[in-house]
Amino acid sequence: MDVLALEAKEVKNDKASAPAPKPRAKPQKKPKRIVYFEVEILDAKTKEKLLLLDKVEPTATILDIKSMFHNSKGKPLRDEEILQELPVGTTTAFYFRDLGAQMSWGTVFLIECIGPLVIYLLFYFRLPFIYSSKHEFTTSRHWVVHIACVCHTFHYVKRIMETLFIHRFCHGTMPLRNIFKSCSYHWCFAAWMAYYINHPLYTPPYYGEKQVNTALGIFLFCQLGNFSIHMTLRNLKPPGSKMKKIPYPTKNPFTWIFALVSCPNYTYEVGSWLGFTLMTQCVPVLFFTVVGFIRMTVWAKGKHRSYLKDFKGYPTLRSPILPFIL
Repeated sequence: MDVLALEAKEVKNDKASAPAPKPRAKPQKKPKRIVYFEVEILDAKTKEKLLLLDKVEPTATILDIKSMFHNSKGKPLRDEEILQELPVGTTTAFYFRDLGAQMSWGTVFLIECIGPLVIYLLFYFRLPFIYSSKHEFTTSRHWVVHIACVCHTFHYVKRIMETLFIHRFCHGTMPLRNIFKSCSYHWCFAAWMAYYINHPLYTPPYYGEKQVNTALGIFLFCQLGNFSIHMTLRNLKPPGSKMKKIPYPTKNPFTWIFALVSCPNYTYEVGSWLGFTLMTQCVPVLFFTVVGFIRMTVWAKGKHRSYLKDFKGYPTLRSPILPFIL
């Protein structure tokens, strides 16, 4: 019995020490077949086929389809682009987009500037139906009002002269609809400012002559600076050329700000209106200055990004509009 028990025990130990049987490998599942979509994009009006997107994933969103559509159209091309320098083969496709009625940039600038110039003078000379009848065709008793009128007139006459004889526009035209938005901005603000500055009840600045003289100095300094920058930018482009160059400081001290700012013409423009705000101590002028600063900051940032993209060696110390700040 003892021998049998011992043999039985050894058999159990042998079974225990034997390696466990390997589990059977599960059969691999076959990958699901992805069914791609073909998306046809048509013109909503003419029903003309604009593009066929092949192999669109079934999980794609409408936003993805919009992105694929815009990416397939490529980047906008400038008029001076040379065909053989474009990343295309001997057979390529161009997409045409109708931008609607156009107007030259020079004409737009002139309309923008002539409007505020005339509107301000209407209030300054106090034509009928603007203020009460007893103040028609009268002049203000405050000398700062006359200085403000001279400064405002000088600014817009300067802009008109620059448009006619200095500016060289990179883009030939702009959509006609944009002129209404731009003119509304300039003309309405000019009327708002002129109404309060030339009002019979207008009160001069709190600190009187010191404040006005300081503000006048700031205004004139920035106007000269703005003109100097425009002349420097003009000299970068020969007549008829659209080639871009990096602007650098010249011997003119007003251009030394190029060492720190990409768009000093906007910097000087904002400085001019800050001086005009300080000179008149008028809330509508302050609003115009703040809104103008926001708009010009957006333009300056766009131009700064363009410089960084187009020129590898562009100075890294420069900021778009305010040195070291913005």
